[in-house]
Amino acid sequence: MAPWVTVRGCMRLINWIPVVFITLVICWSYYAYLVELCVFTVNNVGQKVVYILLFHAFFIIFVWSYWKTIFTPSHMPPLEYSLSPVDQEQLEREAREEVRQEVLKRCSQQLPLRTRTLSGAIRYCEKCHLLKPDRCHHCSTCEMCILKMDHHCPWVNNCVGFSNYKFFILFLAYALIYCVYIAATVMQYFLMFWKNTLQNTHAKFHILFLFFAAVIFGISVISLLGYHCWLVSKNRSTLEAFRAPIFRNGPDKNGFNLGFKKNVQQVFGDQWKYWFLPVFSSLNDGCSFPTCLVSQDVEQGTTIGTPSPVSEESFGRF
Repeated sequence: MAPWVTVRGCMRLINWIPVVFITLVICWSYYAYLVELCVFTVNNVGQKVVYILLFHAFFIIFVWSYWKTIFTPSHMPPLEYSLSPVDQEQLEREAREEVRQEVLKRCSQQLPLRTRTLSGAIRYCEKCHLLKPDRCHHCSTCEMCILKMDHHCPWVNNCVGFSNYKFFILFLAYALIYCVYIAATVMQYFLMFWKNTLQNTHAKFHILFLFFAAVIFGISVISLLGYHCWLVSKNRSTLEAFRAPIFRNGPDKNGFNLGFKKNVQQVFGDQWKYWFLPVFSSLNDGCSFPTCLVSQDVEQGTTIGTPSPVSEESFGRF
């Protein structure tokens, strides 16, 4: 048991390497832009002030979004989705699948479960011993079920899901703005470097690498941001884009699609003043979501197309 614990500890440390790398690049970019460019290279005082003020505005919101994406905990389903010890023991002891499904069906009677497995069975996690809410999936890296899981991102060493998906989108958006701003303001000095008109100091090498880094990271971020903006417009997660969620009537890739405006509000909230700030404002509770389906859910006794009411308490828990 001890060697396995050691291996898991080492893996957790290794998982932080991409985050450390990105953090070092951000710290270097801060030094290179502020000191090597603004202090030692830019001669005009007014230009220096404008560059420094705008840079800090973009830098703060970018780092804030990145920090929130990393350190916002990924939430597991609440306790009501966990099986009681008696039901769990019965489920583990029973080998017949039809009997197991009867146990799960009985346990899920009071829960708003609309999605199913490919075979039409109730979604159950054997590792976490709980019923999976809609759009919830088990992450093998985090070793837990994640509400509205999108994917596990190594660059933030965290699962991107219901609790931090908005922060992840803002992180990508502000990272792109940060890179575009640096590339745009450094370009004239980069061209001076190639024309050999830039003063011969060690700052010119920082300017060279700063421009290339901003362009390379900007290009890589813009494609990822565009993809996730498309997902938001369709109200899908990355997992749902690859495999459509399965409802009682079968797979439906547009099952959660409520229209562009409402889809955006699901992630960013219904108050636009919070959209651009890395503060939680997503709608719903992470366990149940409104759908565009209008068929009657006979077993649950509710209309599938009717969104579940969300209390202020559940909205503010994150």
